[in-house]
Amino acid sequence: MAIPPWFTVTRGDGPIVAAALHAGHAVRPEVEALLALGEEERRREEDPFTDLLTAIAPSRLVAHRSRFEVDLNRPREAALYREPGEAWGLTVWRWPPPGAVRDESLALYDAFYAAAGALLADLAARHGSFVVLDLHSYNHRRDGPEAPPADPASNPEINLGTATLLSDRWAPLVDGLRRALAEADYQGRRLDVRENVSFQGGYFPRWVNSTFRDRGCCVALELKKIFMDEWTGALDGDALAALLRVLHLALPALRRELPSLAGVP
Repeated sequence: MAIPPWFTVTRGDGPIVAAALHAGHAVRPEVEALLALGEEERRREEDPFTDLLTAIAPSRLVAHRSRFEVDLNRPREAALYREPGEAWGLTVWRWPPPGAVRDESLALYDAFYAAAGALLADLAARHGSFVVLDLHSYNHRRDGPEAPPADPASNPEINLGTATLLSDRWAPLVDGLRRALAEADYQGRRLDVRENVSFQGGYFPRWVNSTFRDRGCCVALELKKIFMDEWTGALDGDALAALLRVLHLALPALRRELPSLAGVP
């Protein structure tokens, strides 16, 4: 079976980008031979189907390789898991990857950030400002498929990670996004949408927000896996479609609140 490309970059019109950095599952053969984890264990900690949600935006960044090959949402020096404490207590490797394997994985990392930087710099030049929605999903039934789910009080259905934002310029945009997501209809009810409860945003939004600061922002959206079975990997297509509609309905709020930065140095 052919190994998919490392990632794809889709360039479209408009200042909105959607990213799915943990959507991928494939690993190259030399990495798979070293992994102690089976496919089901890997998939449980990946973010399946988040690549489908990037369809809301005209420009997209989608990773097709597993975070267990290289994690694009961590600093370069931590992009390859080493200890169980870096990977939810999981023993990732049978044997540590040799230098050549590590170098190729880090080349993937470098290529992704070079491509992301080129895309975002172009959007900033063409539109004055941009926003990236960094889409992730998270498990909430870690005690087992038959055990009660994690306490909803500390596990919102959509968690906005905004701790890496460095400018108050983006506060109206974040407020508008949160309201739009919370007010949209999701299968006849409203979703629980809160900010910086269970996640605050990883390295990718930190990099975007520090690199572009007043010209672009990145908000991490951690979506509780209410659209799939996190243990079997089975998709609830209706739930995913409903979530896609919720995200799509939030786009006007982003466009309305995206600041005009003409003349900002």
